[in-house]
Order: sequence, then structure tokens, then C-alpha cells
Amino acid sequence: MKYLAVVLFCFVCSIAIAQPKMDVLTSREDTTFKNRYGYAFVNAKGDTVLKLDTAKYSFCFTNSFKHFAVVGFRKKHGWYAIDRREKVLFEVYNTSKGEPSPDELRENLIRTVDNKGLIGFANEKGQVVIEPQFEAVTSFYKGKAIVGKACEEVLWGGESHANDGDKHYTIHCKQAGYINKRGQILKMGIFTFEQIQKQIGWKSEFDLM
Repeated sequence: MKYLAVVLFCFVCSIAIAQPKMDVLTSREDTTFKNRYGYAFVNAKGDTVLKLDTAKYSFCFTNSFKHFAVVGFRKKHGWYAIDRREKVLFEVYNTSKGEPSPDELRENLIRTVDNKGLIGFANEKGQVVIEPQFEAVTSFYKGKAIVGKACEEVLWGGESHANDGDKHYTIHCKQAGYINKRGQILKMGIFTFEQIQKQIGWKSEFDLM
């Protein structure tokens, strides 16, 4: 009888702890531009779970929607992560100034940005886990990300390209260092990005292609 009670207790606990599995939704884009909903997400059965109204959304960057999708709003600058109820979770950092290039998950973290331009991180569930606080920060690689302090944007090619229609910028920082996934600064000083990169062996997505 005692053994049966233990078994029943364990069974009840397993029910209480178990969480429903979040299914992955697949994007379907309307290329005819005839429908009100330009983007729709369907489940594995082919049922439409979410439709994005083209009167509200200008673009959707997400093909596989689990916890959040990255979208653009028609009346709002920037890119935003929304959940399945279309609630805005955070603003997504744009990786290239002047081009639509929202950050993507890397090592289950994505860069966020606040209204002051400071950068932080959210996890794959759409939860902000490192509050925006960095002027410049790379994505994570092997648990480390390079950060910069006292930074400024510098035009590629110098002022001679100031009137070019297609401008590109790089970020130059007077100090550099690196952080861990808890947002703790492990090193910061008068270093270049390249010096820190070499020291910790950091690689970008392009380095790994």
C-alpha cells in the first residue's frame, strides 16, 4: 500500500511539472498582394494559427515561429519581436545601419535595443535576460560576446562618401572587452575589437561559413 501511494504521488507530480510542448508554426507569404493578410502561420496539421494584417505589418522576417516572430510595423520605425497574441516583446537590434537586417538567434540569444540605442539580449523564449546597457556588442560565440565602450559610428571611406546614396558605417570604440551570458563584463580596457577577438577566439557567423 505504501509503494502504491509513492507511485501515485510521483504520477501526480509528473502531471503538475509537465509543460505543454510549443509547436513550431511555419510562415506562408501571400505574394499576390490581393489579400488582407500578407503573412500567415500554420501548424503541422496545416491549420492557420495566426494572420498578420498588411494594414498593420510591413514585413515579417520569421519563417519558423516558436515563441516569437520578428516583424516590421507600418507606423513604427525598427523591427520588433511579437508573441502569438501579437504582443510586442522587445525591439530587435538592426545589425547594419541603412539596411533591413534584424538580428537573429545565436546560441539561443538575440540582441535587443532600447529607445536610447543601448543593446541587450533576449532568449529563444522571448524573455529579456540581459537588459539593454551596451553601446556596442556582438552576438555570442562559445558563451562570450565582445562589447565596446565610448563608441561612435564612422562612415566607410571617410567624408568623401558623405553624399553617397548608399552609405555604410562601422563602429569604432575607444575601449573593448567581453561579457558572459549573464551580462557580466569579464574584461574591459583600452583594447581594439581585433585584440579581444583574438584573445577569446570569437568568430562571427560569416567566419564560420
